Amino acid sequence: MKTVLISGAGVAGSALAHWLHRDGVAVTVVEHTPGRRRGGQAVDIRGTALDVVERMGLLDRVRAHRTRMRGMSVLDGDGREVHRSTETTFSSGRLASEDIELLREDLVHVLHEQAGAGVEFVFDDRITALDQDEDGGAGGGIRVTFERGRPRTFDLVVGADGLHSAVRRLGFGPKERFTRHLGMHLAIFTADNFLGLDDWQLWLRDGEAGYGIYPVRDNTELRISFGFAAGPLPAGPLDTAAHKRLVADRMAALRWETPRLLKALWEASDFYSDAMTQVHMDRWSHGRTVLLGDAGYCASPLSGQGTSLALVGAHVLAAALRGAGDDHRAAFARYEERMRPFVALNQALAVENPGGPASEASVDRAKRALALED
Repeated sequence: MKTVLISGAGVAGSALAHWLHRDGVAVTVVEHTPGRRRGGQAVDIRGTALDVVERMGLLDRVRAHRTRMRGMSVLDGDGREVHRSTETTFSSGRLASEDIELLREDLVHVLHEQAGAGVEFVFDDRITALDQDEDGGAGGGIRVTFERGRPRTFDLVVGADGLHSAVRRLGFGPKERFTRHLGMHLAIFTADNFLGLDDWQLWLRDGEAGYGIYPVRDNTELRISFGFAAGPLPAGPLDTAAHKRLVADRMAALRWETPRLLKALWEASDFYSDAMTQVHMDRWSHGRTVLLGDAGYCASPLSGQGTSLALVGAHVLAAALRGAGDDHRAAFARYEERMRPFVALNQALAVENPGGPASEASVDRAKRALALED
């Protein structure tokens, strides 16, 4: 039985754990957070990713968690409505489509449950070193050193650990070699529904900054997204308070409900923020290590396709491993051959329509670029 270590218990890592466990692989998932990460924005499952979710037997469960927006209003800098729609929203596109919008945390919860008790999840730990034969050839393995746990050896290691992937850094080189900044910064957090929104989104933009607000959890909570034009983050790590200060300083000039929103920002316990960045790499594998999802080909939230890339990538990688037997190098080559055209089309969406939903024509082009295999 193969042994596979997946770094990252998000959408990509949890979906891959399901497929590999179903194929009889002994799967361990290591995640640096103490438990499943709460908060985050609503994500979209569309196109080929819907086919993947159906093959996982999760379509009905995922649909049960979908958001129930009635429409949206676009506001000027003083909070006056300048546009309204009951047909589309900026977060999910056409409301009457088959696409599914749901909270990231709800999707991850469903995927964790689907992976089953046979998958070993290790929280509050991370990979600190990878040691493998230079060519990662047959008969070898990867000795993995962890921050907390004892060292262990696996047949394969999958980096599904996001934009700031530790596996990518350890196995391929520093992040700066592979990232492409898109000139935007995003911050997301949760607050009580102090605006009284009823399944209705609000979007405000004034100059190079703005925000989107929508209710969740039966209109009891708000998910608030701040966005502004900015260069890459300052060098060196930022603690949460410093990161909140950076975001608050850039948003302070906005009017309308901005003071109340900034107060909620400082009180939020699930604050997340990052520069909008894509990852472009010449190869996604090295020896017995391979990258999946944002770690290898982040399209950025501006594309609206990150979740779909994660779900589809997990399915394609698992199918390639299943079809190649013990030849992981052939499997990784097949995975890249299948995924690269799909990735290229989806990454282009962040440039074609930054910050907005992918058009149905764009999603259809991407779907045609990748016919799923069993």
